[in-house]
Amino acid sequence: MQVGPRRGGRFTAPVVVLSLLLVIALGAWWGVDYLRARLAGNGCDALTPVEITAAPDVAPVLTRLAQTVPQEECFSVNVTASESAATADLLGTTTSGGPDVWIPESSTMLSQARDAGAWNLPESGQSVANSPVVLGLPDETARRFGWPGKAPSWQEILDGSPVGFPDPARDPLGVGTLLALRKLTEKEPDPAAALTAVMRKLNPAPGQAPAAFPATEQSVLARNLVAAYPGVPVQGFDYPYVVLPKASEASRSAAERFLRLLLDPLAGGIFADAGFRAPTGQFAVPRARDSRTDPAPHPAGAPPATELYAVLQAWAGTNLSARVQVLLDVSGSMAAAVPGTGKSRMDLTLQAATQGLGLFKPTTELGLWLFSTKLDGGKDHRVLLPMKTIAEQKSSGGVGQLQAVRPKAGGATGLYDSILAAYQNARQNWKPGRINLVVVLTDGRNEDSETIGLPRLLEELGKLQDPRKPLPVIGIGIGPDIDASELRQVSTATGGDSFTTPDPRKISDVFYQALSKIMCQPPICKN
Repeated sequence: MQVGPRRGGRFTAPVVVLSLLLVIALGAWWGVDYLRARLAGNGCDALTPVEITAAPDVAPVLTRLAQTVPQEECFSVNVTASESAATADLLGTTTSGGPDVWIPESSTMLSQARDAGAWNLPESGQSVANSPVVLGLPDETARRFGWPGKAPSWQEILDGSPVGFPDPARDPLGVGTLLALRKLTEKEPDPAAALTAVMRKLNPAPGQAPAAFPATEQSVLARNLVAAYPGVPVQGFDYPYVVLPKASEASRSAAERFLRLLLDPLAGGIFADAGFRAPTGQFAVPRARDSRTDPAPHPAGAPPATELYAVLQAWAGTNLSARVQVLLDVSGSMAAAVPGTGKSRMDLTLQAATQGLGLFKPTTELGLWLFSTKLDGGKDHRVLLPMKTIAEQKSSGGVGQLQAVRPKAGGATGLYDSILAAYQNARQNWKPGRINLVVVLTDGRNEDSETIGLPRLLEELGKLQDPRKPLPVIGIGIGPDIDASELRQVSTATGGDSFTTPDPRKISDVFYQALSKIMCQPPICKN
């Protein structure tokens, strides 16, 4: 018997399948749209991320405010706390990584970051908060100066108590304190000498706990200490909001909208609750312990670059902390025996150099290059010790590496190219708060036939001069083969000096004469 098809048999199944697929597709479309709306918030396709690196003291307030960004703004903010010196180093060594926005404590850090290599960093930013630089004291110390009946003055504190002091090359508190001291002494009969005298009081004796220390008003209030104000108008911490060049267009736009939120009066109340003043320097919330409010106005932004570098150089001269790039001659003539000593020129030079290390502070940075001819491929120089503090050089075996140096047999003196390379490197890595130097130790004159020549060297050195950032060459020449005029011209072109003797036995005398010049800086010693 023939059986016919069931009602709708062969044709019913595809219709049902297609209907189910249509329902699933519609549901999926609706679900994705619903989830997108839920995730992005109010129609945002995606949230634009804004990465902010901020000084540790202000980062918690920024994190709190980042949580208040309305969903309809379509961006999110992530705040990372980082020491400003470390951020400046990062920005100076990378062009792609890093945050979209940087908020250091002070605009002075922008100048120092540019010196560290972040050449495209904006010179200024919008201040989002303010906090004067003060000296912080515990109650018992402040009472010795008449508190709470009267506020202690900076001069009283410096004369009567050990004051701790951070490195101004790394800590903006150090810079702020130096600027205040410069302002305090500018009307003295001899301002430079007065500044030097007061800076010498900043470092407590080893093992002696400081009774006072530089701080911000905000940190002093947070720790329930007493704040002593300088009493003169000095730039405090202005917390500049700087959008960095690497930020994308979307992140830049979002960062600008977040800045508007930070400048809103509601955000100002949150800053005030944390102890910060408004960007204008006004303190919105009265504090019981701050009834002796600072009467002096606070200029906004960073001081002129000339003022900043001048005060850092004054500190470097007083503190005798240096950054020294050394060029050591290892040409074949350095192996020559020195009559009556049983030693070679190299032996005596290394002996004097090793002893000289002990005259610098452990925080002094030192790097050492060797030079001859064709010492590193086609280059006349090569790095022996990369730039580190003397303490780090000693702990990492640097002294042993120095003492193991031997002359290059048959090597000539590739002086000019090596000096220019070392000077260019030192200029690029010039550091504020240090006596920046290039020291050349040689026993001969230039013997490189492929050199740039002395006239070209002097011309190039002239182009690299910056009165705000002194970088002298100190020439030290020993032996009968030296060209004293050659070294003198190079040193003079950079504001430096040269010290020579035809007798290698007097290397120690010449070396210490040069070090006394290096370590006696104006205004302590006059040029």
